[in-house]
Amino acid sequence: MEPLPDEERAPAPADLPRVPIQIEEAVAAAAMALICLITFANVVVRYLTDASFAFTEEFSVFLLVVLTLVGAAAAFARDLNIRVTFFAEMTPPRLQRWLEIGGLALSALLFLLVAWTGWRFVADDWKYGTTSPGIGVPQWIYSIWLPGLALAIVARSLGRVVRLLRGPNRR
Repeated sequence: MEPLPDEERAPAPADLPRVPIQIEEAVAAAAMALICLITFANVVVRYLTDASFAFTEEFSVFLLVVLTLVGAAAAFARDLNIRVTFFAEMTPPRLQRWLEIGGLALSALLFLLVAWTGWRFVADDWKYGTTSPGIGVPQWIYSIWLPGLALAIVARSLGRVVRLLRGPNRR
């Protein structure tokens, strides 16, 4: 019997993250369900009454941002994050591993900057009492999720770095 290609091989226990990815999956599923529910309700109301729930757009935009960030965190944990590997694949496996570690470290740095900038954004929203344009709730309620979810991405990318450093031949 011949070995399975990498895509079909089950990950070794050491390759799996310690914090279950189901956390991100549950948040993503809830966000997607709410987006679908809001959109469906808006379509039904428009069809039946020629009116619109325009204020629901800010909920949908917020939920799309949450969905994107938790999806990115899950992608980093599963080693499915977007990357350009054309030149890296031409190098020996050992160098490929170090290039991946470097890419993950740069990604972690980027999302640390996003978290820091996002926190400053939240602080400004709090300090100046900014409210949302649609329904007038404090804007920090929406923006506080940005630094937290960016830190989740940092944690997932650093977790991948740790798993790569533990095993000499692990991707």
